[in-house]
Amino acid sequence: MDQTMLITRLNWFYSLELNQIDLYMSQYGNFLGSYESIVFERTAFIEQEHVDNIAAQIRKLGGSPTKLGDVLSPILGKVAGSILSISGLENVLKANILIEQKAMNDYTELINTIQDNYGPELKKVLQHNLVDEDTHTAWFTMRLADYDNSVLVDS
Repeated sequence: MDQTMLITRLNWFYSLELNQIDLYMSQYGNFLGSYESIVFERTAFIEQEHVDNIAAQIRKLGGSPTKLGDVLSPILGKVAGSILSISGLENVLKANILIEQKAMNDYTELINTIQDNYGPELKKVLQHNLVDEDTHTAWFTMRLADYDNSVLVDS
């Protein structure tokens, strides 16, 4: 993969992660006072770290984070988070799982296709983001199972 294509792919992740920040912050606000709201807030914080790390990698490769992503992704995330929240926690968890799985698939594909000539730091950043997305998916899946078993406890 050439450098231009790599920057394009990283900008996809940059936009996706920006979207997720506002998605989870919207969910945080809509479920305020619940245990889930705390998880959504923490998840948004982790997604912000992803944005910062990906932006740094894009700059290191001589590119710039996409301005379109800076504008559109937060709006889309906020709108999606608000609309999903209206449908209830169960649907929010299901949607979040799908979003995280998409991110995991895309991270895995990029990790497996980039050459080592871009340095170990890039691969490590992508692998760390993949682990975080996997952890988010596992938590949402566990909480959905609790919801399905009607044992959700508001803490």
